[in-house]
Amino acid sequence: MKKSLVITIIGLFIFFFNLFPQSILATSWAYPFVVWDGFVYQVTDEPVEEVGEKIGEVTAYSDMESLSGNFSNAYQEGTHYYSIAGTDSADVIAVEVTGDQYVKAYREHEYQTSGLNGDPGMKIGIAALIFITLFIGVTAFQFRKISRNRSG
Repeated sequence: MKKSLVITIIGLFIFFFNLFPQSILATSWAYPFVVWDGFVYQVTDEPVEEVGEKIGEVTAYSDMESLSGNFSNAYQEGTHYYSIAGTDSADVIAVEVTGDQYVKAYREHEYQTSGLNGDPGMKIGIAALIFITLFIGVTAFQFRKISRNRSG
């Protein structure tokens, strides 16, 4: 009995940790980006010669998880964003690399952090709920099996 319960628990742990591996271990980014005004801008190596006015800055940095605000996976908090003379900031912005060097960042898509796709904590919570439910079910089944064997 004890051997089958231990094997079941180990199996449940393996299932739990393989259920959502990316949300538990780390995030893998396809490219460097900044988030500004609710949109992801892919940062390139294209230099910007003339910037316009400052339009924002990185408010949160992480190379491991998605964060809210003007988040970046490549630039530290305080990195400034600028408009580019003669272009629409809805399409392209300048990101400060150093005090006088800037690169272009092109708008890709809307930034979303809620729901299963953007919230690793929610994925882990669902996985934990599944694990607990399975654990309780298996444990109850094992105790019921023991009770039958003792009475019969």
